[in-house]
Amino acid sequence: MLNNLWIAFRTYSRIPVPEAEWTEDNMKYAMCFFPLVGVVIGGAEFLWMFLAGLLHCPFILQAAIASLLPLLITGAIHMDGFMDTTDALASHQDREKMLQILKDSHTGAFAVISAGMWMLAYFAAFTGITTYKSLWIIGFGFVMSRSLSALAVVLFRSARENGMLHAFSGTAQGYRVMVSMAGYFAVSTVCMIVLGGWRGLIAVLVNCGIFLYYRLLSYRKFGGITGDLAGWFLQLAELGTALSAALFANLLP
Repeated sequence: MLNNLWIAFRTYSRIPVPEAEWTEDNMKYAMCFFPLVGVVIGGAEFLWMFLAGLLHCPFILQAAIASLLPLLITGAIHMDGFMDTTDALASHQDREKMLQILKDSHTGAFAVISAGMWMLAYFAAFTGITTYKSLWIIGFGFVMSRSLSALAVVLFRSARENGMLHAFSGTAQGYRVMVSMAGYFAVSTVCMIVLGGWRGLIAVLVNCGIFLYYRLLSYRKFGGITGDLAGWFLQLAELGTALSAALFANLLP
C-alpha cells in the first residue's frame, strides 16, 4: 500500500517521496491516495494564509502566492492538461483531430490565453478570501475535486486504449477505488458544509455541476476521458470552488 501511495504522490505532485517500482501490484490502489495530494495542498494554503496574516503581508502578495501554491506543489501537471484541452476545443475539429491535438507537445495560442484567464480569475478569487470559512471551503475543495476525478477514472470510459489515465484505470481495483472516493467525497462535503455554511453547500453543488459537464463534454467531443481532460476538469473544479467561496463571502452566513 505504501508503494501505491508513493506512486500517487510522484505522479500528481512534486512532493519528494521514496521511489516505487511501477508494477501492476504497486499501481492497483494508487488512485485511492490521489485525494491525499489535495489534503497537502489545502494544508499548505491554510498555513500560508495564516502566516501571511501574522506577518501582515500585502493582500495582493498574499493572494498571488496562494494562487501559485497548487501549481508549485503539483508541478502544474493538471494545468498542462487544462491547456491542451482548451487548445483542442478551440480548434473546432473532428474527434480524431482533437485527440491528436491533446497529444501534441506544442502549445497553441488558445492554451496560453486560457491559462492566463484561469490564473487571473483564480487570483481574483483569492483576493476575496477574507475569512477562515471561505478558506476551509477551498481547502476541502482540493480533496473533493480529486475524489471526483478519480471516480471518473472508474465510472467513465476512456477515449484511448493507451496513455497514463488508461494505465491507472486498467489496473485500478474499481470497487475499492469507487468506495474510497465516495468516502473522500462524503467527508469533504460534510466538512465544507459544516465549516463553510451555505457557501460550502454552494461550492459542493458547483463541483457536482462541473463534474456532470465534464462527463457530457468528454463523451460528446472526445468519446471518453483522457489524462488531459482529467486535468481540465480538476482546474475548472478548483476555480469554481474558489470563485463560489469568494462571490458569496459577504452574502451568505
